[in-house]
Amino acid sequence: MNFNLTQIPLRNAKPRSSGITMVMDKGLSIEEAKNFLSVAHPHVDIVKLGFGTSYVTPNLREKIEIYQSAGIPVYFGGTLFEAFLVRGQFDDYISICKDYQITYIEVSDGSITIPHSEKCGYIEKLTKYGTVLSEVGSKDAAHIIPPYKWIELMQAELDSGSSYVIAEAREAGNVGIYRGSGEVREGLVQEILTRIPGEKIIWEAPQKAQQLYFIELLGCNVNLGNIAPYEVLPLEAMRVGLRGDTFHLFLDKENGK
Repeated sequence: MNFNLTQIPLRNAKPRSSGITMVMDKGLSIEEAKNFLSVAHPHVDIVKLGFGTSYVTPNLREKIEIYQSAGIPVYFGGTLFEAFLVRGQFDDYISICKDYQITYIEVSDGSITIPHSEKCGYIEKLTKYGTVLSEVGSKDAAHIIPPYKWIELMQAELDSGSSYVIAEAREAGNVGIYRGSGEVREGLVQEILTRIPGEKIIWEAPQKAQQLYFIELLGCNVNLGNIAPYEVLPLEAMRVGLRGDTFHLFLDKENGK
């Protein structure tokens, strides 16, 4: 860091297995991606090319190489996986990941219905080609999954080979683990944590209040996803108690002012 401050919580060093910040790139230009990395690369662990944007992104290969040359894994949004799957092009999806040297792969079923045993089968197959992140939760706000089912699905996907399970929220943070207002479904989150290790979950948390909730609940090394590029530095400051929301969170109660 740029100067010494005491009572700063210890962030796990990169490459880290917990404390992950997953950024969603929904359409940065080549120059914007370079500018973003010039200030944020120490704090970014993974970049997701949101939903199906990679299909329509100009100079896609060049953009992916920019992230990869900075040592940051890139992966295609789960919606693209589903788009290939629903068209019967699963093998084509694997070929594209190989072609673009994509080594992180998201498996989701937020837009289409896949029998869960079949989804777990895809997870198992894809572990041969890279690190699998599997997303749990529906993008349909009307489809409410009870807590016991979240736990059951997450555990089965971890058992099938997922390195992390992603708790669905969409890019807006208003479904899945959140209510339509963006408020955290606290009972759901806390029940999930009774059975699933927090370090194996990436919580999609695009809104500041959502990020704050998880930092207060699980500490500075909680895994957070769907972070906007321009929110990476504000999030990192919040993680270490250098934003008003968490200013007193990590201070020694006896010595802190």
